[in-house]
Amino acid sequence: MPQAKPAENKKVEITLTDQNGVVFTALINAKSWRKAEADAANFSEWGGAVSGKLGQRTADGFEVVEAGVRIFEKKSKEPAAEAVSTS
Repeated sequence: MPQAKPAENKKVEITLTDQNGVVFTALINAKSWRKAEADAANFSEWGGAVSGKLGQRTADGFEVVEAGVRIFEKKSKEPAAEAVSTS
């Protein structure tokens, strides 16, 4: 989970960097962020997504406007069952 910094209006600010080094800054509702942290702590393997609208360009990336966060549990893939032939 990225580090969240307190922001105005009961929000937290998170910063994410993609594989190309572009930095995305999002303001997320503090209550939603606490729920996301709790979900991540409860799942053995998890993934997450931040959604929103692409906003203003910043010095090193972009703002994400009206951002939301979602954490989901990753299910372990079971090995595929071997085909049984009947002759």
